[in-house]
Amino acid sequence: MDIFSQENSQPEESDGSEGFVLVTDVIPEVILEIRYFSTYNFVGERIDGYEQPCALLTKEAAQALKAVNDDLMEQGYRLKIFDAYRPKMAVEHFVRWAEDLNAEEMKPYFYPDVEKSRLFQDGYISSKSDHSRGSTVDLTLFDDKTGKEVDMGSPFDYFGAISHSKHTSGLTEEQIANRKLLRDVMVKHGFRPISTEWWHFRLIEEPYPDTYFNFPVSADSVK
Repeated sequence: MDIFSQENSQPEESDGSEGFVLVTDVIPEVILEIRYFSTYNFVGERIDGYEQPCALLTKEAAQALKAVNDDLMEQGYRLKIFDAYRPKMAVEHFVRWAEDLNAEEMKPYFYPDVEKSRLFQDGYISSKSDHSRGSTVDLTLFDDKTGKEVDMGSPFDYFGAISHSKHTSGLTEEQIANRKLLRDVMVKHGFRPISTEWWHFRLIEEPYPDTYFNFPVSADSVK
């Protein structure tokens, strides 16, 4: 499912946050549910580096996402973000968790059909994430008419084929259409989807394609 990609074999590292913004400063209408600040995630505890339940992105990614949200609001929707910039320390937390085969508290909710011993081999966990470059976001659609998330057929961060962006088996026509709507509007405004996660999009013209950042997720990081 390539939750965490390894696109660059010679990455740079940085603790600087210049060039990043709070997403809510750019898109006040966006809804946030920052899962890695909470305990409701596949690890089952707050993830290292998530000091506040906020979303940070590069300025370029945030502006492109604003265009997405503006487009969607004309159609009666808005964006709901689960994760945006993710520090390296968080990815390292995921790796430590994956190596502990006894820590399976959240297996029934996020990976019921996957053996934890295969998370690295099957590509669910990796040592690098494009989220750490600051221009990748995990999100879904929120329906302003119903006041609820739209039904995408599988929850965020669910490890399995049903989460593949163009998966259709077992999905309703509405669920398939919802995924297509999200994908089409994100692509229209310069984001690239991945085949294994309907919620994951990266800005094609990302400003830091070779840099993995490690400052905490906090409003203070971008003051």
